Amino acid sequence: MFQEDGRGVHEMIGSRTDTTRHRSLGMDVFVDKASACLLRLMRSRQRRRSSEVSNAESVSGVAVSQREVQFSDFEAVAKLKESGGLRKDFLDNWYRLWRDNPAIATAKSPLGMGHVLEAKGRIVGYHGSIPLLYRYGERTLLAATGHGLVVEPPYRIHSMDLLGAFWRQENIDLLMISTAEDSVGKMSRLFRAEALPQRDYDTVLFFVLNSRHFARAVVKKLGVREGVGGLAAELGSLSLRMESALHGRGPGRLPRKLHVTKIPVHQIGDEFEDLWRRKLTEKSKLLAERSAALLRWHFTHPGNNERKTVLRCHLHGSLVGYAIVQYTMDRYAALHRCRLVDMLIDGDAPDVAENLLAAAFSDAQGSGADVFEVLGFPRSLRAILLRWRPYLRKYPACPVFYKTKDRSLERILTAEDGWYTTPFDGDTTLMP
Repeated sequence: MFQEDGRGVHEMIGSRTDTTRHRSLGMDVFVDKASACLLRLMRSRQRRRSSEVSNAESVSGVAVSQREVQFSDFEAVAKLKESGGLRKDFLDNWYRLWRDNPAIATAKSPLGMGHVLEAKGRIVGYHGSIPLLYRYGERTLLAATGHGLVVEPPYRIHSMDLLGAFWRQENIDLLMISTAEDSVGKMSRLFRAEALPQRDYDTVLFFVLNSRHFARAVVKKLGVREGVGGLAAELGSLSLRMESALHGRGPGRLPRKLHVTKIPVHQIGDEFEDLWRRKLTEKSKLLAERSAALLRWHFTHPGNNERKTVLRCHLHGSLVGYAIVQYTMDRYAALHRCRLVDMLIDGDAPDVAENLLAAAFSDAQGSGADVFEVLGFPRSLRAILLRWRPYLRKYPACPVFYKTKDRSLERILTAEDGWYTTPFDGDTTLMP
């Protein structure tokens, strides 16, 4: 539900006149409903086809077997994923993930690509396992993230088999599943997976940059008939603009403006490597590997045209931080979205963080995005954004679950400050 910086509606409007109070309350109600509608709309695309089970064939007595994924399964798996509402994949991307992946070279034994379910001679279920590298202090950890769990409706009862195969992997230091549905999270707990302990990770902070497009998306989701819908969208857009002006949403003027420049992903070079090496000498946290080569690999998706922009912050000629934003078109909500997907800052300097966040916000505005949103990141970074009075929306489930059999690592990861988690982790930004 939409809230403002954790405060209630009555607290927000308590010092206004009655007229202003009623006007603001009306705006808050509209935005609150808009948030709920857009959240349902954005997430419904993952379930829209899988919920149509009325014509599903009976599987009584049908033998279902499970085996490891092979490269020859690509076509069948790609069709299965698309039928389940997942994004289109490419064979070149499979080679990127399971042949050219930097994590594979560190493995002491062969790594699987995941598992498929077969019935009647065809693939009816899939769950991928993508190797990743993590660092904790001087330790290099081999991790794996689950990806693309999809099972044809008649065979859903076997979803547990696919999840079990993932969570039981023996040659991995850290297992995780990101962007989990509520049902996936509940099933994962049966395999002793834990929810990420980072407070408020499931709360998205976002700013509406194009109120007209946002309001139209809400009206479309509500199913308002043509004509009336156009009027409702215009009124909603006007309310959003007035509400945004009233609350002063956005970064405003920075007390100290640092030099921030933009480059494409393929220009990530040696200065990023130097920043990463310095970062590893700071207080130990679990960090996904962010060497320059790995950053380029991570954000280069074959067959995908979504734009990514790297924002660099320099101080006295040295790179002291970067942020990466990703632009996507949500065709179901008809919204252009800009997401902050990664950020790394030397010494976690607050002024560097504030300038990079402001640059990301400005880039989103200048690129014509309808919404700028942030999921995850440590509380210190989120605190800066909260001062800018974003809208908030909650995911219906914890976005990250994890498991490790390393007792020392397990103790570390039960604490929120043991993590540095962003959309860079898991498969959220790894896949097209």
